[in-house]
Amino acid sequence: MEMGEKILVHCCCGPCSTSSLKRLIDEGWSPVVYYGNSNIWPEEENSKRWAELLKVASYYGVPVIREKYDHTQWREAVKGLEDEPEHGARCSRCFEFNLREAYEKAKELGIDHFTTTLTVSRFKNSRTIFTVGREFEGFEEIDFKKKDGFAQSVKMSKEMGLYRQQYCGCEFSMASAVPEED
Repeated sequence: MEMGEKILVHCCCGPCSTSSLKRLIDEGWSPVVYYGNSNIWPEEENSKRWAELLKVASYYGVPVIREKYDHTQWREAVKGLEDEPEHGARCSRCFEFNLREAYEKAKELGIDHFTTTLTVSRFKNSRTIFTVGREFEGFEEIDFKKKDGFAQSVKMSKEMGLYRQQYCGCEFSMASAVPEED
């Protein structure tokens, strides 16, 4: 990697982006934040998470791109998997939906590398995300949980006064919500 090489970073929310962006910058990347997340429901929740992400992006002085919110398109992508348990096939399909959007945006912008902050959560299986990500050229397998990433994200979120959601994002995950706090 060249110093300052651009990487598009799919970010699900402000808290997950805190330590993830710090790590990328510390490793010499030049992150471009990407927010799609049509899986996040309701739309007001999506907007709230966007607002928190903007705070973090401003803190690091990195550019941010927001994709058009299209929950109907996401629902179509996971159709037939609505009754799947958390961490099941619906989640893998959701990862694919979001990573495909990020991949397409990276290609459109001429950015050769992309990754996702989803791996910082202790509730997400990084291996599953990596398996899905391998489908897309330029995907960087970065486990942001490593190097104490999750604990750092909690600490930094508190220091920055960020809203920390209590569920992954979709209406199906609300029923099995587990707080992301330590």
